[in-house]
This record gives sequence, C-alpha cells and structure tokens, in this order.
Amino acid sequence: MDVPYWVDKAVAVDYLIRAETVAGFSMKENTSSSLQHADPAVASLIDAERERQESTLNLIAAENTAPAAVLEALGSCFNNKTAEGYPGRRYHTGCGVADELEQLAVDRAKALFGAGHANVQPHSGVNANLAVYGAVLKPGDTILSMKLSHGGHLSHGDAASITGRIFQAAHYGVSPGTERLDYDAIREQALRLRPRMLVAGASSYPRLIDYPALRAIADEVSAYLLVDMAHIAGLVAARVIPSPVPHAHFVTFTTYKTLMGPHGGVILCPAEFARQVDRSIFPGTQGTPTLSLVAAKAVCFHRAAQEEFRAVQARTLKTAALLAAELSRRGYRPVSGGTDNHLVLIDLRGKGLTGDRAEAALEAAGILGNRNVIPFDPESTQVTSGLRFGTPGICTRGMGEEETRHIAGWIDRILSRPEDRSVQQAVRREVRGLCRRFPLQPNREEVA
Repeated sequence: MDVPYWVDKAVAVDYLIRAETVAGFSMKENTSSSLQHADPAVASLIDAERERQESTLNLIAAENTAPAAVLEALGSCFNNKTAEGYPGRRYHTGCGVADELEQLAVDRAKALFGAGHANVQPHSGVNANLAVYGAVLKPGDTILSMKLSHGGHLSHGDAASITGRIFQAAHYGVSPGTERLDYDAIREQALRLRPRMLVAGASSYPRLIDYPALRAIADEVSAYLLVDMAHIAGLVAARVIPSPVPHAHFVTFTTYKTLMGPHGGVILCPAEFARQVDRSIFPGTQGTPTLSLVAAKAVCFHRAAQEEFRAVQARTLKTAALLAAELSRRGYRPVSGGTDNHLVLIDLRGKGLTGDRAEAALEAAGILGNRNVIPFDPESTQVTSGLRFGTPGICTRGMGEEETRHIAGWIDRILSRPEDRSVQQAVRREVRGLCRRFPLQPNREEVA
C-alpha cells in the first residue's frame, strides 16, 4: 500500500497500521508507534515513567492519575489551534469549533461549582492567582495570606514568588497550641493592616477552613476574599466538604490533584467580576489558551459530576482519616491531631527522623510521600521535620480501608529502620503485588 507524500517516514508505519486495520488485516503486536520511530529516547522515557507510576504507591497529596479520556483530549488536534480571545471574540479565524469547546468547559465548570462565571484558560493555578490579583489589585497593595511554613502557598505573596515582590504581603499562621487557624487572631491582624485582599487556601493544612468567618473579616476591612482551593477542588466538586464559592469574591483551583484532570488552572467568580478577570487573563497575563488543555478540563468537569467520582472523593476523605489514625497509633504525631481533607501531615521528631531521610527511605520501597515543613519547624525546607501524605492517588486506583491499613504498616516498617535495604526490598515486593491488584485508571473502562 502506498503512503501519501505528506506522511514522513516517522509516521508511515502508524499510517499503515490504521489502513490495514480498516482493510481487515492484522498487524504484529510489537509494531512500533510513530513516537518510537520519531524519537525513541522520549518513547523510552514515557514507557519508563508509565512503569514507575504503575508499580509505586503514590501518596503525594498534590498528585493523582488522570483517566484515559482526559489524556486523549490533552493530546488531541485542538493543540494545533491558536485562539487568542474568548468565544465569539477571537483574534484568529477558524475558531468556530474552539468556541463551542471553550463554552462547553465554562458551562460545565459553572454548573459543577455553582459559580456565576468561570475562566478556564489559565495554564496553571499560579497563573490563575496572578490574574485575580491583576484584576482588582495594584502593585504595592497589601495582601494577607496564610504563611507558607504553616501550610500556605508560594503564590500567596511569599518572598520567593513574584507575588511577594509585586505586593506588600503579610501572613497569618496557625495557633501554636492547636496548629489550627485562629480566626480571632486573623481578624485582629486584618484590622491592623487593612489589606486590599484576604487570601485563603493551603498546600499542607489538613483541616477545613471557615469561609464564612473569613468573608466576614474581609467585609469588615473592605477587602476582597480569594480562596485558592487547588488541593481540595475534587472534594468540593463532590460536595463531601463545604464549598468556598458562595462566600468568596474569587476562587481559583487546579484541575489535577483531587480533580483527576490535566495540569491547568481555573478561576471562578460572580458575574460582576467576569470582565475584569477575563481581561486579566487575556491580554493581561496570557496569550492564546492551550485548547487541548481546555478540552481535557471539559472532560474532567464532566467526570466530576458523576456518582463514581463522588464515591472516590468520599473514600479519599475516609482513608485519609484512617491513615492519620493508623500512623498515630504507631507513634507518628499527625499535625493538628488529624485531618478533615485528603492530606495527612506528620511530625517525625518523636521518631528521631527528618523529612528528607524519611521520604528517601520510603521511595526506595516504592511508597511516595514528600518531606514538608510543619508549623514552627526548626529544620530548613530542604530537610524538614515532617512528611506529607495524601490518599487521592491510591483511592483513584480503587484502594480502600484494608489497603490503607497495610500501607500504614509498611510506612512504619520502613521508617523504623530507614537505612535497612533488606526491609525496603521486602516492602517493595509487597508494594508491587498490591499495585498489580489495583492497576492505574487509564487501563480500566471509562465512566460514560
């Protein structure tokens, strides 16, 4: 069979596979893909990464496994389209289908979270936060946000972030006694500083946040309230924890983590702020949206509206609480005494360990967590006194309470003898066996 002149040698085999399949012929199972022909080095790394993900237990709270439908949309032909602007107001022709796609994603996001307006173009959560700041703040304005070392995020005005250089950033923290937010103390700080924006949301705070209390504080000092729910968006979408959307002026989030989607950001706000937010994204901080990413977000929102998704989120909450309890029973102190969401932060000082040693020992056994500072941590961010775990990754694979108990036991076996290679190897074999019983979601049938 002749190959058209416009198909280069790198994709010729892939063309023949499709053509012969249509014609009814079978091909050898080991026929290489176009990527393997075009760039075997990258193809090999993708295979290696797939195997790594398949054979390890991912307890990193900021990660999850996107299903095959999301990955298919992410790699679609929408990647080829440039579409600066918004539906009906583009700066390029040929955007009719792109307009339909983006509007679908917007409508699904609004319905899923009960928002008046949604912007689905941000390339990341940080981009979403920058756009919100740019929509209503001026350089030099004061923002009040959660301290990074107490569980906040870099993009909330930390000195290491551009946000800390553009704005006058002040930070609130948790109470030394409870390791929880003290809303009276936050109110006193806000009354003293009179910030233009109050920022809520965290990357390592295991408790629920009182959004009505923060909105009352924001209103009292005439500030905007921004809630960054990047970590908990899936739990909010499934309605297993309270939503910030009815209380905040702006809500930002990422579509991976608990939402099980692609790496990208979203902004929600009341309709009255729609124009300011949209202009802050384009032309303010971004050019053309990545339309294949928008397509993947649309798929993500559709899946998040299904009962199967809600069941996974409910299991994520339950297993996180169980993991905290099981580790506590074995002598590891959960920060704040436990968790109300998907993540568990443990204090290792009682075991004479640091976070960097602990994460390395666990990774050698196929269990992935990450070192993390804890409130009032005496160690540096590269060493840390804590470990952060999350249960979204294992729950997406279908694991539940029984498996969580096994995992807690493995964690304790490893951390009790963190330098013992024989223990790590023994646990590694058991981890591989559990992973084979619960393959990654992309290999399963998709939810309709």
